[in-house]
Amino acid sequence: MLIYLNGLFVGLLVLSNIISVKLFSIGEIILPAAAIVYVFTYLITDVIGEVYGREIAVKTVRAGFFTQILASLFILAAIYLPSANAFDLQAEFALILGGSFRVILASLAAYLVSQHLDVTVFHKLKEKHGRKKLWLRNTASTMFSQLIDTSIFIVVAFLGVVPNHVLIGMIVTQYLFKFLVAIVDTPFVYLLVGIARKEKPSSLPADQTNIG
Repeated sequence: MLIYLNGLFVGLLVLSNIISVKLFSIGEIILPAAAIVYVFTYLITDVIGEVYGREIAVKTVRAGFFTQILASLFILAAIYLPSANAFDLQAEFALILGGSFRVILASLAAYLVSQHLDVTVFHKLKEKHGRKKLWLRNTASTMFSQLIDTSIFIVVAFLGVVPNHVLIGMIVTQYLFKFLVAIVDTPFVYLLVGIARKEKPSSLPADQTNIG
């Protein structure tokens, strides 16, 4: 199960970076398409941390970071490869996948800080409550880390580009969306934790064989 969780985690990270250029709206709220994908990576690290431990969760986060860097380098290389005569969409290809150095830097910085923070908060709560209150540590760690993630990304990517009141509005609206998703995803955390524990109970300490 762990290899599938890791694969899903890395896949969602790369996907979120690719689709982040697309903006969609819910009423007056405008969000990047990545918002519907990226938030679920926190769910996966929570499941990994709950079942396999903090060290494995941290390694997953670091693997995701290096994968994003490699993916960015390969995308950059693909953009600068000489275009075939039959390919007349080079400008569109570069526009969609290229992004800007500032946005990429903002994304990587936000990811590195917030994902490690998510793992830390999750396991601080686990040390306090043991196997009980999985819903609390999943929701609290995701909500807190997503606030940091959203703030870092928006500030680094757009400070000085848009007025400050717009900057604050972007942080608030994106965080509220992620806040809602963090609440909704809790049943899926219980489901995935249950599946992972049943598949490999021998890898778990004796006091973690039940979902609290």
